[in-house]
Amino acid sequence: MDEHGNALKAMGWARTLPIASGVRAGRSWARRHLDELGWTRHAPEVADAVVLTVSELITNAHVHARSDADIALTWDGTCLYVSVHDDSPQLPRPREASAEATSGRGMHLVDALADAWLTRPDARGKTVTACFHPPRRPGGRGSGPR
Repeated sequence: MDEHGNALKAMGWARTLPIASGVRAGRSWARRHLDELGWTRHAPEVADAVVLTVSELITNAHVHARSDADIALTWDGTCLYVSVHDDSPQLPRPREASAEATSGRGMHLVDALADAWLTRPDARGKTVTACFHPPRRPGGRGSGPR
């Protein structure tokens, strides 16, 4: 249900973040849509995890794939899907980073923050999608923010 009591089937947003736009623009864009869903108010820890995941996935697209990042947020009432597509066919994988390394921990973070994540290769590169389930609100019936 949305804030007006109407049944909500699904909603989503998408945009392209060119390499020149930087990661900050993606974080701000995601935070704005999380505000619209009420996540920053009712599930702030999950909202922060989503924003950090957006940051990591856009960084991977810009730095490792050297590509623009096509990002989509989709809420289906059960899961908020964060999907980032880039032009590289190389699939991401968590890797070990030394204590001195300044990078190499992004997919470990995504793995720790998201309820689930997967990668889908396609003819133009790949899409990494992470799923976030909001916590149940005390006294609430559903699992989604209201």
